[in-house]
Amino acid sequence: MPISDVFEKLGKAIFESPFSATRLTAEVPELAEIRLAALDAIKSKSHRVSGKLVFPFNQVTIYLSGVPEEQEPAFQSEFLSRYFNEELRAGLARSNYRFPDDLRVDIQTSSELPGPKQEWIRVETAARPKPVIEPDSESRLPGVLILVQGTANVAEMKLDKVRTNIGRTAEVFKSAGPSRRNDLAFAEDTEINRSVSREHAHIMFDKATGQYRLFNDRWYKTGPDAEANCALWIVRDGFGQPIHRNSRGVALMPGDEIHFGQAVMLFVRKV
Repeated sequence: MPISDVFEKLGKAIFESPFSATRLTAEVPELAEIRLAALDAIKSKSHRVSGKLVFPFNQVTIYLSGVPEEQEPAFQSEFLSRYFNEELRAGLARSNYRFPDDLRVDIQTSSELPGPKQEWIRVETAARPKPVIEPDSESRLPGVLILVQGTANVAEMKLDKVRTNIGRTAEVFKSAGPSRRNDLAFAEDTEINRSVSREHAHIMFDKATGQYRLFNDRWYKTGPDAEANCALWIVRDGFGQPIHRNSRGVALMPGDEIHFGQAVMLFVRKV
């Protein structure tokens, strides 16, 4: 198929299916070729760290040659960039690559046809500097947990430590001796409190950003029942999201309901 016909087909599909990625991939196999070329370029610039595959760059630019000028808006659209962003993230995750959270994909086009030894797809990677975000006035206020459901050692706790531990008992002991001390403890023997683990979660405070991050400390089985077993949830704007064990945690926002099993605390910012 001539290169001009390839882009005519691609451009038509993008314009006609702006909200249907499934139809796009089914009807335009050339998209898969672009995705594979991008993944190959990413993997070629990755390296191993302590046995883990790492792609360190947060900017991927896909250059397409031979795109007619009248079709350039379709290829440089936000939809197509978002589509490839999601596809590349999914491909890297399936291959167990670690990559930056702010990975971004841009598409650049040229009407100039590729030469005899040139490819119509070219992929470049780069390290894009992260923007400096000044904290707003609300984020400068201390974080506070307010008891909503359950019985804790305090009804309201100001998060004025770098790390705040949450669990069922104030002190946690293991066979080797003391394990940790919980700042927020649901020690009274009630049905709600029994749903809280001894080492349930912790909250970390980042002084540089003023951000609080929530981490799951429970040991539980993953697999099909992971959603139910994690026992740590945030309800934000009416939608719940499970907080699973990982090294990054989840940033808290004012108004978040934090569910430690059946016990509930409200996260707010106030003096």
